[in-house]
Amino acid sequence: MATADTKHKGAASSNLTTPTDLGEEARKTVSAGLTKLLADVFTLFVKTKNFHWHVSGPHFRDYHLLLDDQATLVFAMVDPVAERVRKLGGTTLRSVGQIASLRRIEDNDESFVAPEAMLDELRHDNESLVKFMRELHQLCDEKEDVATASLIENWIDETEERVWFLFEATRHTR
Repeated sequence: MATADTKHKGAASSNLTTPTDLGEEARKTVSAGLTKLLADVFTLFVKTKNFHWHVSGPHFRDYHLLLDDQATLVFAMVDPVAERVRKLGGTTLRSVGQIASLRRIEDNDESFVAPEAMLDELRHDNESLVKFMRELHQLCDEKEDVATASLIENWIDETEERVWFLFEATRHTR
């Protein structure tokens, strides 16, 4: 027997469901994939800002500005990812705890990270983000969700550009 609380949760959840012709299974799996991606994007944003705030050394100005630009680009993904989930009739992130439980990109809480190590770590994280997006794109293809796939294609291109900039900024150290 359902309690008043579970009845309320079910009603609230159905009130948030947006109609889509993709079908229930596609809606759920793509929405879940986008929500995980959103957790990764938030994590990458915070890490990029962390490094932006704490970078030091002879290339301080260049790295500081690069990381601020990159953080802005990453943050620009947040709302479109979340809104795509809602367009599919899903629900998305509700808390920092949920971000922490879903993210696949690791935090960096070190008190000092060498500038080149920061850029290298962010390059690897952006490469991971590309990998996650390609996997989600494949799911979208299987579920015939061309709108989400199209958005992901643009996000992949933007993320690959960040990888390129991070790679080039550290090329002299290789």
